Amino acid sequence: MQMNTSNELQNEPNPLSTGRALTQLVIAMVRTGVVGYGGGPSIIPLVRHEAVVRYRWISDDEFAEILALANTLPGPIATKMAAYLGYRLKGMLGAVIGILAHILPTTLAMVLLLGILMRLSGEKAVKGMIAAVNPVIVAMLAGMTYDFARKSYKGLGKWIALLCGVVAFVLLEIVHVPTAIVVLLYLAYGAGHLFLVSWVRSRMRKTKGDA
Repeated sequence: MQMNTSNELQNEPNPLSTGRALTQLVIAMVRTGVVGYGGGPSIIPLVRHEAVVRYRWISDDEFAEILALANTLPGPIATKMAAYLGYRLKGMLGAVIGILAHILPTTLAMVLLLGILMRLSGEKAVKGMIAAVNPVIVAMLAGMTYDFARKSYKGLGKWIALLCGVVAFVLLEIVHVPTAIVVLLYLAYGAGHLFLVSWVRSRMRKTKGDA
């Protein structure tokens, strides 16, 4: 699949030296692994911020495509994104380091602090802190969704983008079609849409040329 690019973000091999690239990768993955609370949904906006905004490893369009593909594969989405970003930067070495940097700090913290966590899990103050995190996660996801919706609006047009959103909501939340199937359906639609648009434009150019 052809990955899209923007003027600011290029999908070319990262020009950083191996040491600097891996250092940035470790910092980014440790930060997302430690700060992210609530599983994949809360970590996705953090990973996007590191990869697209802070370090500019990939474009926003590429992130959206990889996020869609990652949803079709089994396993935690955060580790899949960490593996992809690491591989994108420095191949297999980067993929391994990306995964380890993402999961090791929180794993070690859980092992070392398990006793304390068990004692405090029922405290009202802790429950209040956990409850306070939920609105933040919702706001982060809403911001990312808005950015993707805006790009869909520009690329597909208002009505087609709205229709795609409504159909996706119905399939996922009402009919309960597996996410992987919905993603594959939309990938197929996207490929067909691009082919049709390209064909129509080529026909229009040919018609103008004959005239």
